[in-house]
Amino acid sequence: MRIAWIGTGVMGRSMALHLIKAGHELRITTRTRTRAEDVLAAGATWCDSPAEAADSCDVAISMVGYPGDVDAVHRGASGTLRARIPPRIIIDMTTSTPTLARDLASQATSLGVASIDAPVSGGDIGARNAALSIMVGGDGASVETARPLLAAMGKTIVHHGGPGTGQHCKMVNQILIASSMLGLCEALAYAQGSGLDPTKVLESVGGGAAGSWSVNNLGPRILRGDFAPGFFVEHFCKDLRIALDEARALQLELDGLARAERLYALLRDQGHGRSGTQALWHLFSAAAVPSLQQ
Repeated sequence: MRIAWIGTGVMGRSMALHLIKAGHELRITTRTRTRAEDVLAAGATWCDSPAEAADSCDVAISMVGYPGDVDAVHRGASGTLRARIPPRIIIDMTTSTPTLARDLASQATSLGVASIDAPVSGGDIGARNAALSIMVGGDGASVETARPLLAAMGKTIVHHGGPGTGQHCKMVNQILIASSMLGLCEALAYAQGSGLDPTKVLESVGGGAAGSWSVNNLGPRILRGDFAPGFFVEHFCKDLRIALDEARALQLELDGLARAERLYALLRDQGHGRSGTQALWHLFSAAAVPSLQQ
């Protein structure tokens, strides 16, 4: 297919490269061209705007940072829906809001364009290994058309229903990660406080009922002092805020989510916004975690 690709961040770069490897033609644009150099070297064509990239394409895919970015690259003055000949399908793989996904689908449909929300989980490792979990919302026929593209980037592809349902599933994912990261940091703090070797502790618990992706992948990074981003803290703060807003709209009080959101906001405000989510350890290792009552 002829694909417009927008966004070459920590995950987007690898995802775009997988599509090129699968034989697709990519027309690419991103905020900073230098971050797209390896994708261009692999055969992609540079375009100066999403509208230019999307013109006459089969599909336009975005993997950007925030809901405002999603809105701009698709519905803005130079967005994909302003292309001379718009793409047949737009796929947003950013973690965004269910409301924006529905609104984008509504406007796209009025122009004869299908819109799919397909946020992902798996971080930088999953993106590099084409092993992402992709949570999909949109009409069934369009999802099936897009499935081969999604399969080039991920291993688990689940269609949850109409527009916005992929984003709702991603909120479930982020709520689970928030709780697992709190548990991981608290467990490592306990291990160190009790005089255990934390490396041996992870070896013991990682293969048992307490094992998880966070324990087995981010736990060792914490012990190595490796806080490089697989996923930025500042983006996780955005996701947790969306999850809280959606939960409250559903009249749900999710205390664990609320505590995680407060802690990650504190971490961001201390200057760790561009670190990976495992940087939450900085608060625990510094004995700076607010009490449960705060």
